[in-house]
Amino acid sequence: MRKAIFLDRDGTLNIDHGYVHTIDQFEFIEGSIEALKVLQEMGYCLILVTNQSGIARGYFSEDDFNQLTEWMDWSLEDRGVHLDGIYYCPHHPEGKGEYRKECDCRKPKGGMLLEAIKDFDIDPKQSIMIGDKLDDVLAGKSAGVSTTILVRTGKAISEEIAANADYVIDSIEDLPRLIKQTIAKKSKK
Repeated sequence: MRKAIFLDRDGTLNIDHGYVHTIDQFEFIEGSIEALKVLQEMGYCLILVTNQSGIARGYFSEDDFNQLTEWMDWSLEDRGVHLDGIYYCPHHPEGKGEYRKECDCRKPKGGMLLEAIKDFDIDPKQSIMIGDKLDDVLAGKSAGVSTTILVRTGKAISEEIAANADYVIDSIEDLPRLIKQTIAKKSKK
């Protein structure tokens, strides 16, 4: 079985400008690409899991999302980072048309993570979910992921929200160091 880093997108990998769906809106957070490269070198699968309710709300199309995702994936590949899997939820309970529904894939539910765990033979007990909001933490816990981490590069994190995560760090840039110093030692006990 493999170990994975489950990655939220907006606020974790890129600056969250609100419903980011075009290349000119997409800005990688400083240090995020370098961190992904190190995590990959540490033997982690990199799995993107992102809610995209802007599709359900009619703010942009699934094609718009796919075009941006392809560009993002190529940008990372050009810098030596390979995303093993990309999972997204286009649904929202108050969305429009076919996208208006309750589903198992929308975080805080763990559907996207569970699908990736199955697809890539991932051991959730050796894996990490990292995101910028409570829904990310809850999705990780719902899927049995042993470590959940919040970053301060996205949504504001109250003490109440922080209490739900195993760790709160300033940026994904800090994740490799946290794993080496803390999480790896914890898992060896």
